[in-house]
Amino acid sequence: MSPGIRSQEVKLQKILKLLAAGITAIARSVDGVEIPEELQDVLALLCNTQYEINSYRKSIIRPALNPKFARLCRPSSAQPPTLLFGDNLPKQVKDLDEEVKAIGM
Repeated sequence: MSPGIRSQEVKLQKILKLLAAGITAIARSVDGVEIPEELQDVLALLCNTQYEINSYRKSIIRPALNPKFARLCRPSSAQPPTLLFGDNLPKQVKDLDEEVKAIGM
């Protein structure tokens, strides 16, 4: 990964860490209590912001990847994974390697 992309990635990781800490603090402050609708909206917006930043991270990392692994950065319509490139990256990489071997790339 180029130094410029790596620098952006590190900055975004720091922002996401702070965002996650804020989301967690809000969630813990209302643990066991009914959450007011306005606070639900705040949490939804913060969580969506985190999702969008992660999507942006994928988009800046994708050009730096080996082309055969670029599929790992494609947008997902399913439930967002807990990890940036999915919850089972080693299996995805193995599957991609097997596909590449099968088609002779």
